[in-house]
Amino acid sequence: MNKSLKPEEYLLWGHVISMVFGLAGLLLVLPHPGFVASLPEFGKLAFRLSMANGGVVYMVLGMLAIALYGYRLLGPAKLFVFLVPALLVSVSAELMGTSTGFPFGDYHYTTGLGYKIAGLVPFTIPLSWFYLGFSSFLIARVGLQKYNLPRFVYSLAAIALGALLLTSWDFVLDPGMSQTSVPFWEWEVVGPFFGMPYENFTGWFGTGAIFMGIASLFWGKEKMEFSREQLFLPFAMYLSNFVFATVMSLGGGIFGPLPLGFVLGLFPVVALYFSIPKASDQAVTIPAIDGNLPTDKMPITAGR
Repeated sequence: MNKSLKPEEYLLWGHVISMVFGLAGLLLVLPHPGFVASLPEFGKLAFRLSMANGGVVYMVLGMLAIALYGYRLLGPAKLFVFLVPALLVSVSAELMGTSTGFPFGDYHYTTGLGYKIAGLVPFTIPLSWFYLGFSSFLIARVGLQKYNLPRFVYSLAAIALGALLLTSWDFVLDPGMSQTSVPFWEWEVVGPFFGMPYENFTGWFGTGAIFMGIASLFWGKEKMEFSREQLFLPFAMYLSNFVFATVMSLGGGIFGPLPLGFVLGLFPVVALYFSIPKASDQAVTIPAIDGNLPTDKMPITAGR
């Protein structure tokens, strides 16, 4: 029997498709101006709109997908106490960064990512902090439960791992978005780490750890008994954005940071995700994503 997609899954697919079109435009079409010139007027208009708004569309769709997913999985309260700190802390850090150089180093945003808050930071940037931060933290928090760590240690480990997964995505993303032929942000001074300053990554880790730590205080210490199937959407969100960042860097001829991103980000996320039991393997009832167990299905227990 075919299973219809949920609204957040449609939004995820829209997010992924938007990234694919963006990659095609940036890496295939834009470097070949003759191809653009040969397009009919409608094609030229579509290309201009895509280049002007493509970054905005995929980030907005990603934010909506995770926001709706989080609302249905965790409820409005738990979503709110992650969403608000993630947006406020990240936009504050970005405004400080573009104004003073702290905590990321000296940089500025160019065009292509939407309206800039205070003329400095595109409004879409905090959205990406939210949806990748949420995906990283949720997978880290659920994946670490099997180790039965003391509660305080578990909370700190989930925050640190979630912030590391988020930062590892930037190892791969930043070169492709800042050093290719059409950069979305630029560094004022070329840094020692493949063109980036080291403080960029301490800034990323610290910013993520702050808003994940705030959310952790409100989420409480109880376990989140979710199955692998229920965590597919944040896993797909992280994976698709990691692939996008990888292709962007490779398209710009940048290879150096990729192994570090793979070792500290992609491989741990995959390992964590596949270590989480499927619903059929869990000894406890798995709540449905909307909080209600379908009436035509009985709870599944281990060994049956």
